[in-house]
Amino acid sequence: MAKAIHSMIRVLDEARSIDFYNKAFGLEVADRLDFETFTLVYLSNLESEFELELTINKGRDEPYALGDGYGHLAVSVADLDSEHDRLSALGLNPKKIVGMEHDGTPLARFFFIEDPDGYKIEVLQRRGRYK
Repeated sequence: MAKAIHSMIRVLDEARSIDFYNKAFGLEVADRLDFETFTLVYLSNLESEFELELTINKGRDEPYALGDGYGHLAVSVADLDSEHDRLSALGLNPKKIVGMEHDGTPLARFFFIEDPDGYKIEVLQRRGRYK
């Protein structure tokens, strides 16, 4: 059974966004991962394990136009390979499984799938921060 774990939005100003989500919804920074070209900030509160992932693309100074910013819903699964096989067998065309590292340490294994309207869903192997 899949479990929803986070949703991602792109933001232009990290501090302003963190301040807004803290004030509006009581979300606090749960984790911050800095990469060469972008930063990921995970926000959460005690009400739910579900997190909001802010992506800050370095070097961008133009605001995102509605519909221009990439976003996704994310779910985690116990067995990524089996889930990929199951979705493939259903003809739902999941993308290939990929891995991501942070500072040389494996961070995540995942793939994306799109719903009929083109919305992307990230399916992550359950481990580490991706419960």
